[in-house]
Amino acid sequence: MFFSGDPTSRKRVALGGRSSKERDTQKLMEQTRMERDRRLWQRKQNASAIKIQKCFRGRKAAKAERAKVREQFLSRYGSYCQNAERCCFCPDSDYFRQLFFFFNARNAGDFTILVETCRGILNLVRDNDNIVSLFAGVDYSAVLALVDHRVKNLAYICILSLYQNRSHFRQQLLVPDADSVMQATVLLEAVAALIDPKLPWACKAVSYLCQKNVFALFREIVLAERENAKTSSSTGNLSGVEHITGILISHSGQNSCSCPNVDPKFCFSSQMLTVPFLWKIFPSLKGVFSTQGLSQHYIHQMSLCLQNHTNLLPSDISAEYPGYACLLGNILEAAGVTLSQPACPFEMAVDLAAVSTFLLEALPPIKSSSQKAKEAMIEEDADSADDIQIVLDKDLERQIITGIDSRFLLQLINVLFGGISAVGDDRSVVAIGAACALLHVTFNTLPLERVMTVLAYRTELVRVLWEFMKNCHDNKRWSSLPEHLSLLPGDSPGWLLPLAVFCPVYKHMLMIVDNEEFYEQERPLSLRDIRSLIVILRQALWQLLWLNPTAPNASAKTTSRENTSKQNPNESIKHRVSIVASELLSQLQDWNNRREFTPPSDFHADGVDDFFISQAVVDGTKANEIMKLAPFLIPFTSRVKIFNSQLVAVKQRHGPHGVFARNRFTIRRDRILEDAYNQMSALSEEDLRGLIRVTFVNELGVEEAGIDGGGIFKDFMENITRAAFDVQYGLFKETVDHLLYPNPGSGLIHEQHLQFFHFLGCLLAKAMFEGVLVDIPFATFFLSKLKQKFNYLNDLPSLDPELYRHLIFLKHYQGDIAGLELYFVIVNNEYGEQTEEELLPGGRNLRVTNENVITFIHLVSNHRLNFQIRQQSSHFLRGFQQLIQKDWIDMFNEHELQLLISGSLESLDVDDLRIHTNYAGGYHKEHYVIDMFWDVIKGFSLENQKKFLKFVTGCSRGPLLGFKYLEPLFCIQRAAGNASDEALDRLPTSATCMNLLKLPPYRSKEQMEAKLLYAINAEAGFDLS
Repeated sequence: MFFSGDPTSRKRVALGGRSSKERDTQKLMEQTRMERDRRLWQRKQNASAIKIQKCFRGRKAAKAERAKVREQFLSRYGSYCQNAERCCFCPDSDYFRQLFFFFNARNAGDFTILVETCRGILNLVRDNDNIVSLFAGVDYSAVLALVDHRVKNLAYICILSLYQNRSHFRQQLLVPDADSVMQATVLLEAVAALIDPKLPWACKAVSYLCQKNVFALFREIVLAERENAKTSSSTGNLSGVEHITGILISHSGQNSCSCPNVDPKFCFSSQMLTVPFLWKIFPSLKGVFSTQGLSQHYIHQMSLCLQNHTNLLPSDISAEYPGYACLLGNILEAAGVTLSQPACPFEMAVDLAAVSTFLLEALPPIKSSSQKAKEAMIEEDADSADDIQIVLDKDLERQIITGIDSRFLLQLINVLFGGISAVGDDRSVVAIGAACALLHVTFNTLPLERVMTVLAYRTELVRVLWEFMKNCHDNKRWSSLPEHLSLLPGDSPGWLLPLAVFCPVYKHMLMIVDNEEFYEQERPLSLRDIRSLIVILRQALWQLLWLNPTAPNASAKTTSRENTSKQNPNESIKHRVSIVASELLSQLQDWNNRREFTPPSDFHADGVDDFFISQAVVDGTKANEIMKLAPFLIPFTSRVKIFNSQLVAVKQRHGPHGVFARNRFTIRRDRILEDAYNQMSALSEEDLRGLIRVTFVNELGVEEAGIDGGGIFKDFMENITRAAFDVQYGLFKETVDHLLYPNPGSGLIHEQHLQFFHFLGCLLAKAMFEGVLVDIPFATFFLSKLKQKFNYLNDLPSLDPELYRHLIFLKHYQGDIAGLELYFVIVNNEYGEQTEEELLPGGRNLRVTNENVITFIHLVSNHRLNFQIRQQSSHFLRGFQQLIQKDWIDMFNEHELQLLISGSLESLDVDDLRIHTNYAGGYHKEHYVIDMFWDVIKGFSLENQKKFLKFVTGCSRGPLLGFKYLEPLFCIQRAAGNASDEALDRLPTSATCMNLLKLPPYRSKEQMEAKLLYAINAEAGFDLS
């Protein structure tokens, strides 16, 4: 077949993927569905329109019917109810039925009718004094339902009318002495008469009003009139709203009340107690609420709601008046009255603590004035992107601080712990949980200086918490505190909250107790108990910081820590415990250093090993954080190694920059202090870190022999420190124990005394930087200044034991201290010049009494230990920190710092020196000359041993960790090639830069001893080198 030219016979292929029939079917189905939906929507619209029309017609008909009934009512009783008689209020009358039907509070005529109705009821009640017969006639029980309905509706529409017209009654609703002819007063008096507790329908009426959220209406009325109420003077009379509120809350708080439960969101606590300064507006209501049964009922109600974590509070009035803060302020103000009443229930104290804890937890921290000033300086450079903080109204802040003052905490803690029969039972666990949770949040939120002393000395807090912790530790089982009280998860360690509270309170107590109380009387805890406490604190710290390090970084900003506290209280409290436990352990270590009552190793953690030490020098590691926060957990020798490694690292970084010509001193031995001051003061901080080489000039003006390889510098450091810190120079004074501290009167001797103190700080730092031990015994209270710490009363005996005895006498004086004629002044006597200083502004006129004697004692201690030497210490510290960083020194306490500066006599261990000695020139450890030498050295006195050590090393003190760490190791080299008499007549010589002794082979001990003693006592400088 040939092609015919007709294309219709060819096969057609649809490229659309579907046939046109299939597409048409889907389109038809979609159109059908859309049509069905349209018809459904049309039916709904029609139904809605019918409902709207029906509602509109119903309302229109009801409005017309109300208007009709109103016209009938007015024609019958008159516009002002002038035709109403007593019978209008009886059960058979239609008066109330018609009134309730057409009444509209926003209608002026209706409102007038309501007012006149209430006025008529009040007049009739005053005449025959029987409101029951007025409403019920002869037999109340026969018409009980009708009367109850009328009474509760009448009371409600009175309150509702006042609420809806509150803008028209300015300065009337909350005024105590309002004129009884005023409309608002008439309505309020009528409501009070209708819900009188003596009436048979009182319970039903009060219940109905509460269910109609009358407290929410009163809240809006009070808030609208709050400013006017603040300025009104209280004359002892009640305003109508206050009187009605008192009746309502009294009825609801009765045990015999059978009213159904009201929605907690609209109860008195949620609505009225969140009004700022409620008790200023309603002072008499505070007395009503503070009665035990009533406050216990409402506080228990709030605690139950808080357990369910339900937010029941209305919207905040403003950012300055958050509802929880207003609620807390009002509760605390009233709770002070409740707790002061005799036989305050234990259960109420627990509920009050739980509610206060929950509300305080939501509160932003309230700082004292000193804290605010300190934080203001820090925040000048803070990032502006920080979270916005809530700032409370100052008066509201003051109300909360005043409410949770020392008196409140004293009463609450005594009620809680007064109900404990045995520490460890369920009741004691509840009491301890409630108290600890409240105090922990209080410490984080409110200024501590107001409450710490009372908690420490006027409550049983320390004793009860210690017995609880000791009991749990001995039984190796920590009781879990109730979760709804502690605000912590149920699996949190039971020791967290008790330690968070016990540590700061006991630490504060240790700042006040004196040495006799602590060591002799063993108060407040026995020394045996303190040893157990050290073990508990050490184990807790090690678990928090090393085994389970979940606490936030201590260097985080305050705001981020606060946010962490709200979001994760478990993490927050662990961080808090790690801080307060380390502070308390550090303080206990200070007491142990004053007079040892436990081995120093008791403070060391068990898990410190070589791996820990290697990690401790690396910034950002767990071990490094422990080193900064709790260095006492690490043995002293390990910390010294870390300190030395840090010095070596700094020297390596700055080693290439050392310039020998710039750092070469020429020092006259008879003018060593002046020459050293002039030359060292000219060095930059960079040069101070470099090597310094010294050439001595003797008294004849001749340079001494010897090249300084480090030994002459060590001799220079020992001599300059001995001269500079000599009390004869006037910069330092001695305590009775011959310990050095800055002379408060140094300015009277040296005009540039502060520059000298800066120089001495550099000098001491240079000695420590180069590892040179200097024999300077500093007073502990001065060493604390290098750690930027504050000194307290128990540090005073080292400075002035007589003054300390006088102050302790005052502390324990049983008579009237005012009779001793002491004032808040102190007399300074420096070089015969007496000056008088006030310890407080106006102190010359402020007499010391039994109430302020503790303050006086600590002000005197502060003046002598801190204030008098503040300038000298500050300049000394600035010079010291040019070379020695603060975090290096913070690894050590004051006792250890003294060892770091001067070493100890234990470092002069001759056997240790012998073990770590090298020999050269033919000598060896078993050579007979060497045996004689060590026998001679062992026979020396301690003073001669120190002189020998200085002769061969340039320093009279050995390395702090033993002669193993002497760089280089001590070496004895044979001197004189032969044993001729001329050779043996030579004196031994030394090279201190190499710690080398050149010893001739003497034939006898006597000869060797005589030659050694002559050489080490010649004091010929380096002419024998």
